[in-house]
Amino acid sequence: MIGAWAAWRDKTVVAYTSTVIGLVVFFSFILMMWISLERPPLRTMGETRLWYSFFLPLAGVIVYSRWKYKWILSFSTLLAIVFICVNIFKPEIHDKTLMPALQSPWFAPHVIVYMFAYAVFGVATLMAIFLLLSPKLGSHRELNVDKNLGGLDDLVYVGLSFMTIGMLFGALWAKEAWGHYWSWDPKETWAAITWFAYLLYIHYRQLPRQNSRLAYIMLVISFVLLQMCWWGINYLPSAQDSSVHTYSLN
Repeated sequence: MIGAWAAWRDKTVVAYTSTVIGLVVFFSFILMMWISLERPPLRTMGETRLWYSFFLPLAGVIVYSRWKYKWILSFSTLLAIVFICVNIFKPEIHDKTLMPALQSPWFAPHVIVYMFAYAVFGVATLMAIFLLLSPKLGSHRELNVDKNLGGLDDLVYVGLSFMTIGMLFGALWAKEAWGHYWSWDPKETWAAITWFAYLLYIHYRQLPRQNSRLAYIMLVISFVLLQMCWWGINYLPSAQDSSVHTYSLN
């Protein structure tokens, strides 16, 4: 939080130092939790929120370093705090047990890579929302369409690359655990929908004539689909009995 405030106040050294210290402390907590549980802390929805909360400021500080958007670190940190507060005020009961399918060596890299991709897409969505609202707010100091769209493109390329790697890890995991690479499970179906949505954005950006606001809207819609893939399927009747990916709602 100190790093986010410092970035907003143009205190670059304090922003970098505080954010790095915070990330080290955060990762140390995750590592100690891993050791304590004797398993990767990736089984429950709360545990994945923990990783997401760690990766959001990490993605934010990368964007801050690359493109000097001082507000992105503040926004990404604020969003991470929201997820942390959900875990604090709605704690889970953690145990050491893992169902046999989750004992695969592909389980941890699959989920961790996905969480990083989700965090990168989250930062890209924050940028898209900011840029959609900026003209209405009358703030044009950091508004440069070519620069911002280029930055968004880079984030989407990184996010989609890691998502693709995560899907490949997941396919190898599925083959080992259930005997097939892909079965159009509800989770897999929404993962494919999300992947194609971001791929559609990339192809749209290659067109000779584009509408920047439409590009921003496409990213927001894609992130909504991502939320459906991440936790929304828990509430779908079709996933209650048939999905092997459904997290506990606790």
